[in-house]
Amino acid sequence: MIDFRYHLVSLIAVFLAVALGIVIGTTALNAPILADIENQVSALEQDKRNLEDRTRDLQAQLDTSVEFEEAVAGPLVEGTLTDRSVLLVPTNDSVTAETVEAVGALVRQAGGSVSGVVRLEPEYSDPATGAALQSYVTGSGLPAGVQLPESGDADTLVASLLAQTLMIPPAGPVPDTAAVSSVLAGLSSLDVLNPEGASVVPADHAVLLTGSGFTGDDAERRNAALVELATALDAQGQGAVVAGDAPSARPNGLIGAIRVDPTLAAAVSTIDNVGTVVGRISTALALGQESRGTSGKYGTGEDTQPVPPVPAAAQ
Repeated sequence: MIDFRYHLVSLIAVFLAVALGIVIGTTALNAPILADIENQVSALEQDKRNLEDRTRDLQAQLDTSVEFEEAVAGPLVEGTLTDRSVLLVPTNDSVTAETVEAVGALVRQAGGSVSGVVRLEPEYSDPATGAALQSYVTGSGLPAGVQLPESGDADTLVASLLAQTLMIPPAGPVPDTAAVSSVLAGLSSLDVLNPEGASVVPADHAVLLTGSGFTGDDAERRNAALVELATALDAQGQGAVVAGDAPSARPNGLIGAIRVDPTLAAAVSTIDNVGTVVGRISTALALGQESRGTSGKYGTGEDTQPVPPVPAAAQ
């Protein structure tokens, strides 16, 4: 008979054989696997170095391009806004003070002046504010000579009020600065806008600066309020421009809401890359075109021109 020790020895021999096979197999396979992994790591490291070199090259090209654009910005826009005044209207919090200042600087390079900055607060386009605005614009405290539409919602009435007090009609007269102060103070008390910097005076043109887009169920209503203001400022003065970033050209953005309507797009110029030097050049050139009764879509979005026509004197 085969005793227990024989079975024990046999099992130990089997396990030793298996262990020896694993060791031998692993040793035989480790070398090529390790070599393959090392090759892959080396290739990835080389790819990383190549990408870093490419990134540096592209950044250098971009820096050179921006320097060139900044160098030619002044000569390109020079004289396009001579003796023209421009009101800057940031429409939401995503419009930075740096963007406002950069656009204002180029307006001045074009020979124009900035008549003031009026920043809209979120409450301006909030449907919940409509009743308070309606009460204000239909009250007895409006400046003399202001003629509001006989019918219309709060958005239409407020837009008309601001246009009549902030814009200079092509045939005059210039609105009274006391009326400007009164209206801005009244609307500021409702927390719908905030005049920034020095006093605001009436202007020939308006630039509405926008960014991103509205979200939520009231996005369309909010855009409609800003569209009313843009069209009112454009019609009352010598032309308005809406300048923003790429997101603002999407369907939920102000530029997108204007461009989707052929009638609006033909009346109010839009720029979707105001964060770049080229976009700010386009803003100044578009204002010059607006004074001639010409509007356009400029920037990088679909069905746009890169920049407005450059005046012959600058070519």
